[in-house]
Amino acid sequence: MTDIKIIDGSVCTAKGFTANGVHCGIRKNREKKDLSLIYSEKRATAAAVYTTNLVKGAPLVVTKQHLANGYAQAIICNSGNANTCNANGTQIAEEMSSLVARSLKIDAQDVVVASTGVIGQPLEIKPIADGIPYLVQGLSKSSVEASEGILTTDTIPKEIAVSFDIDGVECKIGGIAKGSGMIHPNMATMLVFITTDCAISSKMLSKALKTDIESTFNMVSVDGDTSTNDMVTVLANGMAGNNEITSDGPAFDTFMKALNTVNMHLCRMIAGDGEGATKLLECTVSGAKDNKAAKAIAKSVVCSSLTKAAMFGADANWGRVLCAIGYSGVEVDVSKVAVYFSSNKGKIIVCENGAGVDFSEEKAKEILLEREIDIIITLGDGNGDATAWGCDLTYDYVKINGDYRT
Repeated sequence: MTDIKIIDGSVCTAKGFTANGVHCGIRKNREKKDLSLIYSEKRATAAAVYTTNLVKGAPLVVTKQHLANGYAQAIICNSGNANTCNANGTQIAEEMSSLVARSLKIDAQDVVVASTGVIGQPLEIKPIADGIPYLVQGLSKSSVEASEGILTTDTIPKEIAVSFDIDGVECKIGGIAKGSGMIHPNMATMLVFITTDCAISSKMLSKALKTDIESTFNMVSVDGDTSTNDMVTVLANGMAGNNEITSDGPAFDTFMKALNTVNMHLCRMIAGDGEGATKLLECTVSGAKDNKAAKAIAKSVVCSSLTKAAMFGADANWGRVLCAIGYSGVEVDVSKVAVYFSSNKGKIIVCENGAGVDFSEEKAKEILLEREIDIIITLGDGNGDATAWGCDLTYDYVKINGDYRT
């Protein structure tokens, strides 16, 4: 299988894609961009996955209808207002599509619509309508403005690009994401927009995305809340010129590996930028009965508020990890469980055969004071393995969400 190379770039790195972001007036802070556009020169095959929350934002409902035929050419996204639980939400989302379509001279059905921000607040179309001409005029190969325009409580833009070969033809995938709070497995408060110049059918693109999110975006948790507006969308315009991927095989496997590299990178960035977070937590489980069991345990640990709080305090309280394993719903032989904490400062075993071992609290604290912490769990029950990502739970999380709306 071909190597996947991480390269400088983002959502505009693949051939034929441009983007832009502006402040149109949805957000009060004029220094924060609140409207973004991504455009493909050619109509692209498209696929998306959506939040499992029964309360869904109007943009998701509209986008799902638009993508029913497996094609799209543009993505419009606003921040500052989720356009959720609004009586005219669907109308606003459709108007956003139509405005973009007229400006770009494309079909409104080929527009993906997304929104993020406060739920239940009225959203006016006027600032969006006023901003779209500037969005279109400023389309370029720079993704900086677009990546900023989709952020809410995020502290950093989240971007990545990779290159790979399909039958000797260089292809590229790039992506941007937002996500900081209301992040939980089975989609979270995140918007992820991925573009590629690889030629792949909409059927295989959908298969790739739906398969990959099970081990990437559905394994991220910040605070246990699953939002109403979560969506991951991929557009593939085929402009790299490779033979179209229409079935399983080596070319599809390579594409899957490239997509996984992009998604994994964005997952780590989302988890590490959790609201108020100071640490990225990566929980790796091995030796489970099967992968399903490993996933359930890894999720349980990164979702544990007590474990997250212990990591914030650099407290090697391994009992909280065992507790999270115990209520994961997975049958485990506790007498075989081992737990390690690891970081750039080293690795230490804190539990073996389901019981505590003598370890240096000083060394453990040194390890847990680092920015990225690995919680490693071995079970001895089989060959299943999985990884989940989360963050620590800090005072600032409560401060941010205590007055989020106001």
